[in-house]
Amino acid sequence: MNMPNMNPLLRLHAIGQRIWLDNLSRTLLQEGALQKLIDEDRIAGVTSNPTIFYKAISESPYYREELQKLKAESTLTAEQRYETLAVADIRGACDLLQPLYKSTDGDDGYVSLEVSPALAHDAAATVSAGLRLRTAVSRDNLLIKVPATPAGLSAIEELVANGCSVNVTLMFSLRHVHDVAHAYLRGIQRLAAKGGDLRKVKSVASLFLSRVDTLIDKRLEALGGEAMALRGRTAVALARLAYQDALGYFSAAAFGDLSKRGARAQTMLWASTGTKNPAYSDVLYVESLIGANTINTVPDGTLTAFRDHGKAEQTLTRDPEAAREQFALLQRLGIDLDAAGDELQTEGLKLFEDSFRQLLALTAA
Repeated sequence: MNMPNMNPLLRLHAIGQRIWLDNLSRTLLQEGALQKLIDEDRIAGVTSNPTIFYKAISESPYYREELQKLKAESTLTAEQRYETLAVADIRGACDLLQPLYKSTDGDDGYVSLEVSPALAHDAAATVSAGLRLRTAVSRDNLLIKVPATPAGLSAIEELVANGCSVNVTLMFSLRHVHDVAHAYLRGIQRLAAKGGDLRKVKSVASLFLSRVDTLIDKRLEALGGEAMALRGRTAVALARLAYQDALGYFSAAAFGDLSKRGARAQTMLWASTGTKNPAYSDVLYVESLIGANTINTVPDGTLTAFRDHGKAEQTLTRDPEAAREQFALLQRLGIDLDAAGDELQTEGLKLFEDSFRQLLALTAA
């Protein structure tokens, strides 16, 4: 139960779930809004992506002067101009969260920067870009974002083996969760084998939710009849089952020796948590997935909504049988959730590629 007059976001923190802001801009940095969210709502991290940066650079006045100067540098590419702007923002956010990072011994206080989505099918180029961006930002509380494509899995392993903290993005299925966990495990095992400092590596696995319901609901509506009753339940069931799977991947039996050497278990992160269907609660993907040792990264609107009327109580481990039954019923209806996850990953990657092209057009001379 929520305590009277207590900000429900603070109650989440007490339960053990961390809330990250799925937004970043110089407006948030320079006008003090991000610091206020850290101070008053205990926001414990920040995520960014090409769509977020396109919106920030195209709308915020705080980029204009620097962007004009960068455009006057004829030796710079459009991507180099974008990275100059983005790296400065990422550093600023990292610095605001550095006290939290230090006080929690590196458990909280991270900021995510995504490699170019154009590299999603090139493992070597992803690794190179990730290491280059880590050097450019030069902050211990940076997470390099890498998509969970087949090439991305190889890149994740290699980055972790090189001591790089990673946020794995664009996950939409239990198979993605399995593959990402094992890529991280292979990487941390390799780092351990060469005597690396395991404690300095953090990894989060970002499972996207609202898009899952959007796609599966359409398929259920096409079937009609009794299938209609299953709408709006798949994403929550997916996250609850993914959490149980992750507990197994990082159990004492599977991860104990590495944990004793300082390795951190990969943390499940709920992404795409802004409700897209107006028929559903605007805090559906927060209230239904509250549990310890997890992260929920929320857009501004969802953050505001949960602060206003969210109920903070342990729900993530509630009724696992119902989650399994949802999956079984979908399977009986011929809905392949792994195939749907791959479809959503391809679609999500295309959206980020489109945003990235818009970004480069914005920063072109």
